[in-house]
Amino acid sequence: MFFVFFLVISGYYFISAPTNNRSIANRQPTIIHIERKESLDAIALDLESKNIIRYHFVLKIFITIFNLDRQIERGDYLFDKNVSTLNVAWMLARGDHHINPIKITFKEGITNIEMATILSDKLISFRRDLFLSDKRSLQGYLFPDTYFFFPMTTSNEVIDEMSTNFIKRIRPLKEDIINSNHTLGDIIIMASIIEKEAKGKDDASIISGILWKRIERGMLLQVDAVKETYNKNGLPKEAISNPGIISIEAAIHPVDSSYLFYLHDKNGLAHFAKTFAEHKSNINKYLK
Repeated sequence: MFFVFFLVISGYYFISAPTNNRSIANRQPTIIHIERKESLDAIALDLESKNIIRYHFVLKIFITIFNLDRQIERGDYLFDKNVSTLNVAWMLARGDHHINPIKITFKEGITNIEMATILSDKLISFRRDLFLSDKRSLQGYLFPDTYFFFPMTTSNEVIDEMSTNFIKRIRPLKEDIINSNHTLGDIIIMASIIEKEAKGKDDASIISGILWKRIERGMLLQVDAVKETYNKNGLPKEAISNPGIISIEAAIHPVDSSYLFYLHDKNGLAHFAKTFAEHKSNINKYLK
């Protein structure tokens, strides 16, 4: 009986104890990054190649037992220098990262370039060039929100999460968008302008109505946020920022008014005018 017990303990230690390819004294805690579509085979082989575990097939067996057919949660995992294969499997199976994600908040109206600058400073694996050149990272379609990214999150994963969030936030507005008689593209462009022009929810829908009316009448848009619209009809070719939900809803639901002009005074209060003469009067009254 003792001999059998000894064999079991010895076998467990041999297959599950930390690898001894290098001395534990010289080994350092290791962070690995798991992407969403990585297979269990790829994950196990990566851990074996980095000397975190001894045998990849043992890890697969443990994870299969622990995970109950759930997908391994993506992100960074911090493994101690003497972690056992059993503990590695338990961490992966339960999404126990042992490392905290980084909280990053993007304000409404932020541009892709501004996003890239923030992400470059926060995430060690983020590639600014890949983020800005990716066809999926269209300005206007990366929803400004609070995100939690692990330090080794890639630019590809950032785009996936932010664009998925955009789709999620837009989905409840699908019918309203269809009934607005505007394309989603034009709505997002208009919303990006409203984001820069309005000072809050109260005046966003009124300004939306004014700007759509100018376009319908063939007038120049003439907004400070987009200098090119001073000399051209219609909307710019692409969004000038990533708008928030208030501006998007305002673009979908413009308020019909008799106004054609607006300005904000030094305190951010909106003043509207029906004619250019009234607008000039407001300029002299509130901005000089």
